Amino acid sequence: MMQRIARWWSEFTLQTKLMAVATLVVSLVMSGLTFWAVNTIQQDARMNDTRFGRDLGLLLAANVAPLVAEDNRAELARFSQRFYRSTSSVRYLLYADSNGSIFFGIPFWESEVHNSLSIRRRMQLPDDFGKDTELPLVRQHETPEGQVTDVFVPLRHEGEYLGVLAVGTNPNPTVVASSYLTRDVAIAVFVSIWAMVILGAVFNALTITKPIKELLVGVKNIAAGNFKQRINLPFGGELGELINSFNEMAEKLERYEEQNIEELTASKAKLETLVSTIADGAVLLDTNLQIILVNPNASQIFGWESKSVTGQNILELLPDPIKMELSRPLQEMATGQTSDGNEGVTPVDRRSEFRVTLEKPHRRTVRILLTNVLDRLRDCPKGIAITLQDITREAELNEAKSQFISNVSHELRTPLFNIKSFIETLNEYGEELNPQERREFLETANRETDRLTRLVNDVLDLSRLESKHNYNLSAVDIAQPIEQTLRTHQLNAKDRQIEISQEIEPNLPPVLGHYDLLLQVFSNLVGNSLKFTEADGKIVIRAYLVSGEDAGIADTSHLPPDKLPKFVRVEVSDTGIGIDKEDQDSIFSRFFRVENRIHTLEGTGLGLSIVRNIIDKHHSKVHLISEVGVGSTFWFDLPVYEEKSNEESHLQSGNSQQQEVGVGEAEIS
Repeated sequence: MMQRIARWWSEFTLQTKLMAVATLVVSLVMSGLTFWAVNTIQQDARMNDTRFGRDLGLLLAANVAPLVAEDNRAELARFSQRFYRSTSSVRYLLYADSNGSIFFGIPFWESEVHNSLSIRRRMQLPDDFGKDTELPLVRQHETPEGQVTDVFVPLRHEGEYLGVLAVGTNPNPTVVASSYLTRDVAIAVFVSIWAMVILGAVFNALTITKPIKELLVGVKNIAAGNFKQRINLPFGGELGELINSFNEMAEKLERYEEQNIEELTASKAKLETLVSTIADGAVLLDTNLQIILVNPNASQIFGWESKSVTGQNILELLPDPIKMELSRPLQEMATGQTSDGNEGVTPVDRRSEFRVTLEKPHRRTVRILLTNVLDRLRDCPKGIAITLQDITREAELNEAKSQFISNVSHELRTPLFNIKSFIETLNEYGEELNPQERREFLETANRETDRLTRLVNDVLDLSRLESKHNYNLSAVDIAQPIEQTLRTHQLNAKDRQIEISQEIEPNLPPVLGHYDLLLQVFSNLVGNSLKFTEADGKIVIRAYLVSGEDAGIADTSHLPPDKLPKFVRVEVSDTGIGIDKEDQDSIFSRFFRVENRIHTLEGTGLGLSIVRNIIDKHHSKVHLISEVGVGSTFWFDLPVYEEKSNEESHLQSGNSQQQEVGVGEAEIS
């Protein structure tokens, strides 16, 4: 209840509160003065009634005392009745004997009937009243008809105490009427004051408070950006001028808004477009860490594509690894405090960088840069800008670089150590060795030197293939590098008792390729098959024509039959030991060697990596089908060279897949 009263009171203005308090004080003062006057009049009337009753009682006692002494009750009754009827000031007359028993009264008396059921009424007075004093006893009491003054006068005759005369007198009607009139006037004055105050408040609300409230609402709407606000009140004078000035100001602001809204909208759209199209992720926060703006790249990195994150606290949305890293720095930057809780660093100095690895939805490494957004004076933070960079590729390249250096170092160290060991042995103990042992040592050193040479050559070839080196692709008869490869490895295959053959479709058209690179592909694949195929095994090189649809080219239904792209598929199959499924994804990685699992030392681990890069240069992809104990098949597709074109294609390793398909379609039939 008290809260409601306090809320109701707080809604009034200070002027209204002061007016109400002043009115209350005036009304209370007026009422107090009026009731004081009424009380004074009543006290004076009470004193006058007391004097009147006492004098009347003494006068009446002096006249009736002889009759009471003579016990002449008939005359006493006649005298009392005449006196009672002669004045309206007497309410009653009662006579009591010396024992207090009432024997006569007006208007209460009636003929006494003496029987056993008669009730004798007595007047209860102090024990010593009338016996020792002649002064009357006066008191007053309230009745439904008004206040009555009771006067008790002792009756004495010739010094003898005869009884008591009780006289009741009515109040002075003139004084009573005056008292009532004064009270009514006080109430009327109180009501009139409050009525005038209420009327004044209503008039004030209609003439002053209402337009002021309208102005207040209008100013709040203008401050909130509602420039269409107008005040239409029919007032003149200064208040009318104020309303007109407000309306003019609102019109000017509305025109200014209309003139600048398009420019502001365009600027905002440009900014949002710029933020949304930058390669890095961008998130803008306010000082409460709520998201103001986020571009698509940031949403993709954080996995917010299907969420509406604007207005939410970023700490509730960040992935757990990033939240652990950024919670404290974000809180410190938002509050402008240092890590030790002191405000010792100016906002312009706040800039932090973090690197976090995310595992979901897929593994990636992200660089996060936090920067304070400052106000115009650059001394108060207004928000935080978060820049996100996906450096997964960079991290993978650095890791691959480190791994490559480590692997090359290891691969170089082994043959160098073997060469040095055998040469030192020959140098120190050559005279003690027989010719056969010296020849074996030299042959071992020579093999290790060849191995070292192959390793260096493979590294150089791989480096050149992975660079942006340009290769000129031209028409190549695929049968020629296949036949040259077979002649090169025929002797080695015969020594291992392995059958090596070719299955080439007759009249194959030339392919678009690089002869030397394709020769290296066949040499690496056949050499790899020879290494892991046991005696009595077979190695077959196949080449046959396939359509573009079989080669995995996108929809070709819109092309006429004579314009369909054609490819030559090349397969190198063996009946070797096969490759486990767990190794098939890594078989083309650098320095990955299956022979490590079967404890052989042959190979550099770069052959298949070189094959993959060469086939990539030909805008194709090498595939593997293998089963342990059955054998392996490596295959790839090469586009058929378009005979009508005499131009050679200059292709670079950095081209995208879309560019590669376009070039292929331009040079194949």
